[in-house]
Amino acid sequence: MASASSRPSHRRSLRKRRTLVVSAAAVAAAVGVGAVVMNASATATVDLYHQVLPAKDGWAASGSGTTGGTKADAAHTFTVSTRAQLVKALGSATDTTPRIIKVKGTIDANTNDSGKKLTCADYASGTGYSLSAYLKAFAPSTYGKKAPKGTQETAREAAETKQKKNIVFKVPANTTVVGVPGTKAGILGGSLQVQNVKNVIVRNLTFADTRDCFPQWDPTDGSSGEWNSNYDSVTLRGATNVWADHNTFTDAPTFDKTEATYYGRKYQVHDGALDITNGSDLVTVERNRFLNHDKTMLIGSSDTDSTGKLRVTIHHNLWKGIVQRAPLARIGQIHLYNNVYDITTVNGYAPKYSLDSRAKAQVVAERNVWKTPADAKVAKLLSGDGTGSVAGTGNLVNGKATDLVAAYNAANSKKLKKTVNWTPPLTAGLQTAVTALRTDLSGTTGAGALS
Repeated sequence: MASASSRPSHRRSLRKRRTLVVSAAAVAAAVGVGAVVMNASATATVDLYHQVLPAKDGWAASGSGTTGGTKADAAHTFTVSTRAQLVKALGSATDTTPRIIKVKGTIDANTNDSGKKLTCADYASGTGYSLSAYLKAFAPSTYGKKAPKGTQETAREAAETKQKKNIVFKVPANTTVVGVPGTKAGILGGSLQVQNVKNVIVRNLTFADTRDCFPQWDPTDGSSGEWNSNYDSVTLRGATNVWADHNTFTDAPTFDKTEATYYGRKYQVHDGALDITNGSDLVTVERNRFLNHDKTMLIGSSDTDSTGKLRVTIHHNLWKGIVQRAPLARIGQIHLYNNVYDITTVNGYAPKYSLDSRAKAQVVAERNVWKTPADAKVAKLLSGDGTGSVAGTGNLVNGKATDLVAAYNAANSKKLKKTVNWTPPLTAGLQTAVTALRTDLSGTTGAGALS
């Protein structure tokens, strides 16, 4: 059994570790997986659009690596600034021709092909749906605790289908989607769907306020029921070799605290920020910012998701104003290192826990940093169902080395296991000295940090 404490580490700082890929398309063609890299202090110009995942940089470096659309020809290299242009550039989800999509500025997903703003009322128009009628039809006091069924649920599904057609963008294999530096590049209200495809790169984008106009009431969810929404900002389903790098995920400008309460539960319009489910595999998530969100990252759609897959590396990310699921991990082999967790209530997002290991997940969490209020309990930084594992050392809480699992187990009957059945093999950039990590990541993570 491995404890993840005996491996050599890389001591380069984030700034020193920034790499440059030169003539990536030609080099990749010549050497296959690899790419020639050199220190960012070199005088050559960085070609952000053709960069590939560096060697040994997490699980997504496995196999043939992750190169995205680096081999795209001129006909499959696009610059987009509207929803319609993005849809056209993505093309068919089954077309595996390499493509590079440069996002310039902020694309509002809730617009039509002419650029006109669309509202929830526009999606509901013609379906017969109204929130007031829905609330009346399925009030637990009269309808009971059974799944909604009938005219208003059918109407809600029809309205949801109209919104889904507009805001979900399906990404084909061998694609790089990257924000143009200096343009505040991002997608407002939209969802990138990477489903049953391989070799995708998503970088330098802000994903903001991905909201469902038509949450569904589920009276059987928990003891009191819940409102559940349908769209993640980025969702990986059955995807392989995906690199998500230097993105920002946030609910802004629509924070959950502004939403109404119906049937005694918050009307939740946001789902996940970046979810990795349905047998997705070989994923690296690095240098992103996760801000102002509740259910942030789900790894494994259920306790029966795919055994032998869900291998994910999460490193050098900044989490702040996060309630839970940073991540919630099931089944897979997950490596978390050099992440910063700021456990502060921000814009009404009060933290429940950071990391949840369940359904026999094999998590190695090492050399991460937590900043917590003085009255916060270390035992509440983790969560589990009694079957998951969390190994790893060197984690700091408010600058002090802390055994997170021991603190959790001392306060809970369903214990986390402290050993795992694997040793992370791909650990590029792992820093052993992390006292300055909060400062490092404050300026080197999220959209806009790449240039």
